[in-house]
Amino acid sequence: MAERAQTGPGNPIRVFLLDDHEVVRRGVRDLLDDEPDITVAGEASTVAQALARVPALRPDVAVLDVRLPDGDGVTVCRELRSHLPELACLMLTSFDDEEALLDSIMAGASGYVLKQIRGSELVSAVRTVAGGQSLLDPSATTRLLSRLRDGREDDAEPDALPGLTEREREIL
Repeated sequence: MAERAQTGPGNPIRVFLLDDHEVVRRGVRDLLDDEPDITVAGEASTVAQALARVPALRPDVAVLDVRLPDGDGVTVCRELRSHLPELACLMLTSFDDEEALLDSIMAGASGYVLKQIRGSELVSAVRTVAGGQSLLDPSATTRLLSRLRDGREDDAEPDALPGLTEREREIL
C-alpha cells in the first residue's frame, strides 16, 4: 500500500463516515472530532450518497458500515478503491461474519472492526489504517483462518444425500 501523507494537528486525518443509522454516525463523528489529529470531512447514510461524496471530498479514510438498506459497504469499498487507490477503507459492522470479512479484504479494505469496539480502539483503528497498515477483528479473523486452513466449505454438504454414491453426487 502506498505511503500516506504525513498527518498531525496541521494536517489531520480526513475521515468519511457511511452508516445508515444517524445515531451511530453522530457518535462516531463526535468521537473522532474530539481528536486533534482527526477530522470528519463528510458523511452519508446511503451507498449512492457515499459514492457521490467521497470522490469530491477525497478523505484519507472511509469508515463504512457493511450492511446498508440500499447495498453494502463492501461494494462501496471496491468501487471507491478502484477510483481512489490511496483511500483506506475501515469496515465497521455489528455482524461478526466471516464471509463479510473475506469479502471486505478482497474488496481492498484496510481494516475490519466490530461496532462493539471501544471508542479509543476505533480511534486507534482509524490512525492505523490511515498510516497504511491493516487491522482486522481478531475473533472473526481467527475463525476465517481456521476455516480456510481446514479447507471446508460446508460441513453439511457431504452428508446431504447419504443414499447416493460418489458418482451420483458428482453427476448431480
